[in-house]
Amino acid sequence: QVQLVESGGGLVQPGGSLRLSCAASGVMFSIGAMRWYRQAPEKERELVATITAGGSRNYVDSVKDRFTIFRDNDKKTVYLQMSSLKPEDTAVYYCNAEIGYGGSSTDFWGQGTQVTVSS
Repeated sequence: QVQLVESGGGLVQPGGSLRLSCAASGVMFSIGAMRWYRQAPEKERELVATITAGGSRNYVDSVKDRFTIFRDNDKKTVYLQMSSLKPEDTAVYYCNAEIGYGGSSTDFWGQGTQVTVSS
């Protein structure tokens, strides 16, 4: 049973920083792309950042130059370093990973972690 467990959310003032973590556990042969999504109240879930198995990164325009996604393959963990946070970054953040097992790949999701940016 594969699980993704997130941590690191919380309340932060505008301009502050947070680091989110998402650790994969369970039986798996490989981890492909890993992603962070977010969903603000009354808004659709939005893809924030992607990192491929090879380390290529992509970001939504609104977080470029403020957020950094990186991964530690030995620890099966993906991180999202968030800086210069703005109130509009407030959302529940979800991690997503492509997990390979038995010749196929399946998307798994974390439970979500709340990030609130407010003074």
